[in-house]
Amino acid sequence: MRTIKVGSRQSALALTQTGHVIQDLRDICEREGLAFDFEVHKIVTKGDLILDVTLSKVGGKGLFVKEIEQAMLDRTIDMAVHSMKDMPSELPEGLINGAVPRRADPRDALISNGGLTLDQLPEGARVGTSSLRRSSQLKAYRPDLQLESLRGNIDSRLRKLETEGLDAIILAAAGLYRMGWEDRITEYLTETACLPAVGQGALGIECREDDDELLHLLQLYNDPETAFPVQAERRFLSVLNGGCQVPIGAHAVWLPQQDADSLNGENTLQLTGMVGTPDGGLILKEALTGKDPVRLGEEVAWRLIERGAEQILAEVRG
Repeated sequence: MRTIKVGSRQSALALTQTGHVIQDLRDICEREGLAFDFEVHKIVTKGDLILDVTLSKVGGKGLFVKEIEQAMLDRTIDMAVHSMKDMPSELPEGLINGAVPRRADPRDALISNGGLTLDQLPEGARVGTSSLRRSSQLKAYRPDLQLESLRGNIDSRLRKLETEGLDAIILAAAGLYRMGWEDRITEYLTETACLPAVGQGALGIECREDDDELLHLLQLYNDPETAFPVQAERRFLSVLNGGCQVPIGAHAVWLPQQDADSLNGENTLQLTGMVGTPDGGLILKEALTGKDPVRLGEEVAWRLIERGAEQILAEVRG
């Protein structure tokens, strides 16, 4: 029996996600008669070590995955479970995204003191977020809000809501659900207020591209209904040469069947993409439909580039 060594960050959320994936893979192995076992290897990433500044100031791509990817290339581990929104749009040579399991809720969630929604928060309310994407859109939606940097793991951010005098914080709904803390959610933010990050709510299972045995197992776990929309979002990100530290958002969904029929066929995606200035003064959005996720991602990105997205991102990167 082969033992698959699974790399994971050390946070409670990362280990919980990894545990869920391993259990799912064990179930597949039992169903398919495959002989695999799994063991978790905890790995500290650069993003885990630098907690006193915002992600956008740390700079670089793959802040939460580089050390894990190097361990795969070194064959210290065989695969890794990532939050898809942490994965750079281009993977290192020799590595591949072997599976994208079914996506959880992609929306951002507001957790507030007193149960107030985003619209109900008082003028000048202090809202914590570590994301330029979130702060850009929230400043556009509610210019009066005081946005404050909030780093740390999901559990420490929830504690800071109580200890640092914040009125509310913004977290990904998916993480709260995976931890069993969905009862803390005050409100799910609409895409009008805050378009999600690329791949938010989805996981990426990364491995070496020459590991045919493991890839066979992972393909049994892959969910095409999730993988294709995420592919469109990630292609959009790739064309814009963006990462999780810049104000970029995107969300692709399958159109309802009746709408797909009107576009001459089934399996039609709609992709909405955004690029914004950090101060929220300019939010660029485009939404297009199509059947090819790669082409769709490219088309939405180029529409935004034509409207000035590259200049915005260049200024953010400094």
